[in-house]
Amino acid sequence: MTTTPLSRRTLITGLAATVIGYNTTTRTWATTTPTTGHLATVPTLDGTLTTDTTTLTEFSHDFGRLTTTTPHAVLKPGSVQDIVKIVNYARHNGLKVAMNGRSGTGNDLESHSNYGQASAAGGISIDARCLNRIHTITPTNATVDTGVTWAQLTDAALTQGLTPPCLTDYLHLSIGGTISIGGIGSTVQKYGLQADTVESIDIITGTGHLLTATPTHNRDLFHAALAGAGQFGIIVRATVKLIPAPQRALVFNLYYNNLTTYLTDQETLLNDGRFHSQVGEVIPQPGTTPRYKIETATYYNGTTPPNPTPLLHNLTPITTDTTITDQTYREYTYRADTFADTIKNLGYWNEPKPWLSLFLPATQAHTFMTTAAQTLTPDDLGAGLLLFYPFHTNKLTHPYAITPNEPTTYLFDLLTFPHPGTNPTPHLQRNRTLYDHATTLGAKRYLVGAIPHMTQTDWQHHYGPQWNNLTTHKNRYDPTHTLTPGQNIFT
Repeated sequence: MTTTPLSRRTLITGLAATVIGYNTTTRTWATTTPTTGHLATVPTLDGTLTTDTTTLTEFSHDFGRLTTTTPHAVLKPGSVQDIVKIVNYARHNGLKVAMNGRSGTGNDLESHSNYGQASAAGGISIDARCLNRIHTITPTNATVDTGVTWAQLTDAALTQGLTPPCLTDYLHLSIGGTISIGGIGSTVQKYGLQADTVESIDIITGTGHLLTATPTHNRDLFHAALAGAGQFGIIVRATVKLIPAPQRALVFNLYYNNLTTYLTDQETLLNDGRFHSQVGEVIPQPGTTPRYKIETATYYNGTTPPNPTPLLHNLTPITTDTTITDQTYREYTYRADTFADTIKNLGYWNEPKPWLSLFLPATQAHTFMTTAAQTLTPDDLGAGLLLFYPFHTNKLTHPYAITPNEPTTYLFDLLTFPHPGTNPTPHLQRNRTLYDHATTLGAKRYLVGAIPHMTQTDWQHHYGPQWNNLTTHKNRYDPTHTLTPGQNIFT
């Protein structure tokens, strides 16, 4: 699993002619020495920097399909030094730069941001897939290029009886992308976010320096960059924790008609930790109140599964609807693939997807969900789903993974796949309305969703007491505001 060596190339490839540099006066690429303006010659690269229309179009949208922001060029790096050179080139010439995780499978590779967060309009997008080497796997960790996906690392680790402790539901996401945002999954209640399982990073700051950062070396940068929304540097390599992999998973689906009972059982399971994996889902019902589902799993080795009776002690689901499934650990970790394949086959995958991801304070979860349930209908989800489950905020160790000021928070993750042909504008307006209501209750956003019209005041409110630190770090590590403009935090 190594990057195919690229021949050393000079300058940029375009459709018809070699681009020799960027005219900083006309803000255009030049194929010949211009008669007017200043030409900034592109550095010699191991990979390629392309301006061809097909490539630019591929990088102009993301998974959300809600925005179109075309870059000026796309870097397909042949080395980490290519990224160092391009960051320095960009900051000296007033260009923006953003890493693009190119997540997915087969021919559907694209940034899995939802609202243009990884875009670089008028700037340079970097194809993370060109950095795809797994360098080492040890009994306790793995060192990888951050274009490697969690699926690639999981499969490689499983061959050695190991697994990452925290995995997103959909595994075909770049490691660099998720740890830059946080990366939430079904074991967050035990291990925190994927960013909390990182032991070391190599990062290119907005000042063009390649640094190694750990909890003890460049500590300030380490904690700022992880879950820092790509604002301080481009993570190019990471060492992430591994743990022994179980062989099998006993999976429980517990159903509820009552929100209070659902929340009580969710927090019972969270606090006693009896399951290895714990998530939950809201299932809207036409013309009536939603149903709720807790999905949990206990992992085990050997051929004899655990006795389910003690695992269900003190819980009050609708017992006639409870299901228990025994499957391999790998089957469980890849459970979202079947859902993704279904969505693709039904024609939903390439449609606009106005997702909304929030962290709700536990004391307000009932209030918010009651209000949301009056708004959301099955058509709001389309072919999607609404995740809703708790975790302890003390499991999150990096300051810019912002959560409500309570010991327990709920993920409210509206993963809507509207029916093909649906106008997404009302859904975006719904997201804004729900977000505004949630923030009055002390909620925070998870940065992957689509919330329109975010203002500087909104961002200051989101980061709260961390806003001054955030701006200090931005001025220290990216003073020219070169990196990841699509988040729109500092506009």
